[in-house]
Amino acid sequence: MNEPLRNLLDAARKKPQSPSELEIQRRSFAYGNTHFENELITREMVERVADELAKSGHAASTTKSK
Repeated sequence: MNEPLRNLLDAARKKPQSPSELEIQRRSFAYGNTHFENELITREMVERVADELAKSGHAASTTKSK
């Protein structure tokens, strides 16, 4: 790995993600894993379910337990 790329990766590891960025990552992860298992799953389906869960208060917490 070249030095500029290594420096960028190190900087990215140290930058905390905002709650919005974590939610985008969570939804992307959910889509990627479910679509892999079932090609009928769409991003829109994941977005709709995530929005419904957030409204009902059942959304996954994005904070880490200590």
